[in-house]
Formats: sequence, C-alpha cells, structure tokens
Amino acid sequence: MLASITISVNPIAFASVRWYGIMIALGIAFVVVWAVWQARKGKFSSDDTMTAAIIGIISGVIFSKVLHVIDNIVVAKVHPELAGVTVIDYTKYPMQIFSGAGLSIEGAALGAALGIWIYSRFNRNFNFGVVTDAIAPAIVIGQAIGRIGCTINGCCYGLPTSLPWGIMYTNPASEAGNMLGVTVQPTTVYEILFDLMLFGILMSLRNKFKPAGSLFIIYLSFYAAWRIGIDFIRDGNPFLFSLHEAQVVGIIILLITIPLLIIKTRFVKGEQPDVSSGVPVPLPPSIMTGSAEK
Repeated sequence: MLASITISVNPIAFASVRWYGIMIALGIAFVVVWAVWQARKGKFSSDDTMTAAIIGIISGVIFSKVLHVIDNIVVAKVHPELAGVTVIDYTKYPMQIFSGAGLSIEGAALGAALGIWIYSRFNRNFNFGVVTDAIAPAIVIGQAIGRIGCTINGCCYGLPTSLPWGIMYTNPASEAGNMLGVTVQPTTVYEILFDLMLFGILMSLRNKFKPAGSLFIIYLSFYAAWRIGIDFIRDGNPFLFSLHEAQVVGIIILLITIPLLIIKTRFVKGEQPDVSSGVPVPLPPSIMTGSAEK
C-alpha cells in the first residue's frame, strides 16, 4: 500500500526534546493564556487563576500517567503475550513509571478538571462551573495543538488502511515502531479536525445553558463520544471487553454526563449573568437612576 502522505520529519526537535513535548507545552500555554484573558474580561476573579492553572497542570499530568499505568498493568495481566511488546508491566518495572512516555490527552483533561474542582472546594470564591465553562473552548484547541505533536511524533496512529489519505511514517526516530513504512489511518488528523469543529460548537453554545458548568459537561460528552468511536479504527490494546481504556473511560463519562445534562441543564435565551460566579453584575441604568423605560 502506498501512502498519499509520507511523514519523514524528525520527531526530535533538538537534543532529546521531541516536537510532541513542545506541542503539549504550547497547548497547555494556550489554555492558561485563554483563562487569563477570560479573567480580565470579568468572567471570574483573576486572583486565583494562576494558582488553579498550576494545580490543573500538575493534577493533569499525574492523572494522565495513572491512567496509562493502569492500562498497561491490566493489559499485561490479561494479555501476557503483549507484556514487553506493546505494554509495560509496571508491577515488574515500577521505575519505568517515571519515564516521559505514557501521557494521554483525555487523562490530562480529566485530571486537570479534578484538581481544579478540589481547589474550588477549598476556595469558595473560586467557582468551578464558571471557570470550566469559560475555558472549555480553549481546552479543545489545546488538544488540537497536542495532536499536531502526536502527528509529528508518530504515535496515536490508526489501523492499516488503503485509503488515499492514509499516512506513512518513515523516520527511524518515529514512535510508529513496527508500523514504519505501513499506511495507517491518520487518526490524529481526524481528531484535529474534530477539535476545530467542537471549538465552533462550544463557542456557539456559550451562555446558552445553565447552571454554570453545563458547557464543560457538554464538552466532556462530545469528546467522550468521539473517543469511543475513533478508537475503533485506532491502534491500541484491549483493556476490557475488547475495548481500549479510552473507550471504557468514555463510556463511564457518558454514563455520568448524560444524566446530568438531562436532569440539571436547561437552555436559556441570550446571555444572562451568573450571580454564582462571584463577579459583580452591573445594574441597568433605569434601576440605578430610579427611572423606568416605557
């Protein structure tokens, strides 16, 4: 099979730094800058924005790594023939946990949200729902930037294909491994396009739903459904019921978010101030002056 697109670029930018890591850092930076911008627009208090960002980054990395370790351990135990081939049995090689490999975008988003939510429990002036709604569109752009890194890195690729838009990795430093020279589905490119589409959807839905946090739940639902679907054509290891770990996590997310959307979320017309955000809402001139419009 011949690939329409051959990716031969060196995934190592300089020294031992890979383009993947650079793109992940740029994606995180984009979300932080967006959050600061939203704070300056008065969406929420800017005092705790950087603290929440630091907590979110740390918890995102930790949770992402935890999901990766669990995935490898389970697969290695259930499918021992894959241990040492496509997965690492971390129960035998615990020090490998601290290697740079094994970070998932899905795990990073969930971990960051969990860390920020815990922070909001200790800081009552920090409204989790308002903040996550404000940065939800930025998260998907951050993910798209990260997937550019995946595309260069040669990871997260799809199954072999004969489609004319398939891609082929040829650089020996690529993470494609034994798939070098094989035409595969460009699943990372698919996700970049999906993220851009989801960004447009989330931007169009801003201020359309209450209570605060609804837009973030909508984002989680869309992305969970996407991961369940795309992983059927993406390379990976069977985690549970022949599904990848990301698909299992996606199903769990949908089992939580769909009932929340049905029970709690409501559509509102136009932009309405959310008094729960802690941001002062200016009164209309007619109220301030005591006059009435007719």
